[in-house]
Amino acid sequence: MRLILTQEVGGLGSPGDVVEVKDGYGRNYLVPRGFAMKATKGAEKQIETLQRTRAAREVRSLEEARSLAGQLGALSVTLKARAGDSGRLFGSVTTTDIVEAVQAAGGPELDRRRVELHGSIKSTGKHMVTVRIHPEVAAEVSLDVIAG
Repeated sequence: MRLILTQEVGGLGSPGDVVEVKDGYGRNYLVPRGFAMKATKGAEKQIETLQRTRAAREVRSLEEARSLAGQLGALSVTLKARAGDSGRLFGSVTTTDIVEAVQAAGGPELDRRRVELHGSIKSTGKHMVTVRIHPEVAAEVSLDVIAG
């Protein structure tokens, strides 16, 4: 089955990519969840729109991505979250919370879908978070979660 991806799918591709997948995977998972649409002649216009959007959002040059990674690595990001006396959070830290904390710390504007959590963050303390800036460049951000 030929599909056009509308969102980034890990291990498959980015928005605007035309991919060939098994029928069941496309029909039962990708299309119903809005991750992809069937590849038709009329969808070519939509592909162009998706690719323009992706190009605007994505950091173009590798040098720029590396400098951004260095900037993120040097940041001291602190995030206040509601927690109990033992340091356990009421809920967990989301990627949206992390993006907002990076911006509050003076960092660049990030896409929440580029933030990769290593498990869920449900306690106060220091945590490492990976931000995939470019397909070849990833930055490690040190996140300090405090009770607030």
